[in-house]
Amino acid sequence: MSWGIELWDQNDNLAIHTNRGIDALDKYANFLRDRVAIETEYAGKLRRLVKNYQPKKKEEEDNEFTSMQAFRNLLKEVGDLAGQREVVSESLQLQIIQGVTLLSKTLRDDRKKCLSDGAMLQQNLSTQLSSLERAKRNYEKAYRDSEKAVENYKKADMDLNLSRAEVERYKTIMTSKIQQSDDAKNEYANQLQKTNNLQQQHFSILLPAVLSRLQELDEKRTRGIREFIIGAAEVESSVAPIIARCMEGIVKAGESINEKEDSFKVIERYQSGFTPPTDIPFEDLSKLDPDSLQDHYSNSMSNHLTMRGTMSANKIKKRVGIFNIFGSNKQRQIIEACITMKNSLTADGQKEDFSDLPPNQQRKKLQAKIAELQQKIAQETNARDGLMKMKIVYETNSSLGNPMTVEGQLNESEHKLEKLKIDLKKYQGYFERANQAQVANNSPQANRNQLQNGHRTSRHSNGSADDHHDEGDDQPDDAGSLSRSGSEDNVAQIQNGHNNNNNGSSASPESGLGTSHTSLPGSGQGSANENAIGEDAYFETEVEPLQPLGTCRALYPFEASSEGSIPMNEGEELQVIEIDQGDGWTRVRRANDSNGWDEGFVPTSYIECTLYA
Repeated sequence: MSWGIELWDQNDNLAIHTNRGIDALDKYANFLRDRVAIETEYAGKLRRLVKNYQPKKKEEEDNEFTSMQAFRNLLKEVGDLAGQREVVSESLQLQIIQGVTLLSKTLRDDRKKCLSDGAMLQQNLSTQLSSLERAKRNYEKAYRDSEKAVENYKKADMDLNLSRAEVERYKTIMTSKIQQSDDAKNEYANQLQKTNNLQQQHFSILLPAVLSRLQELDEKRTRGIREFIIGAAEVESSVAPIIARCMEGIVKAGESINEKEDSFKVIERYQSGFTPPTDIPFEDLSKLDPDSLQDHYSNSMSNHLTMRGTMSANKIKKRVGIFNIFGSNKQRQIIEACITMKNSLTADGQKEDFSDLPPNQQRKKLQAKIAELQQKIAQETNARDGLMKMKIVYETNSSLGNPMTVEGQLNESEHKLEKLKIDLKKYQGYFERANQAQVANNSPQANRNQLQNGHRTSRHSNGSADDHHDEGDDQPDDAGSLSRSGSEDNVAQIQNGHNNNNNGSSASPESGLGTSHTSLPGSGQGSANENAIGEDAYFETEVEPLQPLGTCRALYPFEASSEGSIPMNEGEELQVIEIDQGDGWTRVRRANDSNGWDEGFVPTSYIECTLYA
């Protein structure tokens, strides 16, 4: 169907329709611009949202928790979502809006030309019709004049009173008018023929061609809107898989949250490694010497305050009068040790070996410091190797540079490297000393032997056991400090002639969760023979297999690193041969590959026990 044939007389309406169609195209373009603005604003706000909720530097220590890691992954995925919205915005702007704008401009120009051609055709037809009307009027006038001239001639010819000359004049006029009428008639016929030909050509060829061009223009507009709408949908669909992956990432981030793991990391972070205070014994003051009553009471209160300080993780200091600062040997020794350690503090006010922290936290800090120093040593080693290669190249080809310019940098790098190695060795010594204290003080076999022999002891703040209080007068009191640094130990050794190495237990799984950490009797100097005797006694009791008291299942994997403990895997089934006696360890056994039994201690908090009735 063609507009030129079916709508030959609706030129004005078609002009209005095509104009409205192009206006609709412009409206769609405006809609896309507004949508692009919304997409851009949405992406920008998502970017700002992610930036505002990024973890601050002071919150970096919480990044080890699975919930915080999931939140960081969520922010990353939301940032990727913002990027996809930006891709949609840019694609709509470059691919769709520009195409719509260009199409609208082209359609308006083509429509304007079509309407101009149609107007010209209509003007030509109107001009020809005007010529035909004019020729017709001339013909009508000439015909009337000729009729009147004939009538006048007939009257003159019949009038006997007129002369022959007068009759001839009327005849001449009649002949002239008849000739003029014939000429006007021929002109009218000629104009009529031309008008008919032009009109037929106008309505059958010229005007249908213009209207067909308008039809093509409108169909092009309609087809363009269809393609642009589909194109906009394809732009949206192209990022849909990436958005779906972002949603999957958010779901995975949520599924990665493990409340048990977070709880265990809280224990790892804040576990001090100290034992809970034991029961306060009853003291019959009537059996004590009156002279030592006051000193004994002061010592008991001091130990009790130290325990309270351990429980609250705060140091409780006893207020001393200004005139009593140097009143005792203990206080003088403490002050001398503090003066010695003044230059050993870190930038944040902590001791160099982190001995002012609980044992578990001390070991973690030392591990982090050792890793940091190893990384710096690797970087400085690479820098030194690069400088040495550069020096060799300069020595080989002096035109490239002077080798003496690298000598200074090389010496400085060697100095830095040597200093870093010294620091690494020093911190490795701190860490080894802390591990030795943890192994010595945290053996489950030693704890069990002490419980069985009735010599279970609790560690005070000065590192001595309460069953060795007879040596308390020779040991300096640290006024509430929970552990000692290496330098303080050296000072105490020089002044007192003996070693106090009491850094407590570590955060390893062997310490258990909420267990009592006991110390071996004589865990200081000269305790090797006693430990050997204890081991022999332990192995002697293992000759006869014990009857199992029940079964247990491992909740967590456990790597045994201390004497008397055995490793286990998560979910492993074991036999319980001795229940926890208050020290946080349970004795278990399992069959080995040689048809025998492996026995040892595991942390009670790492297993789920089912005892036989």
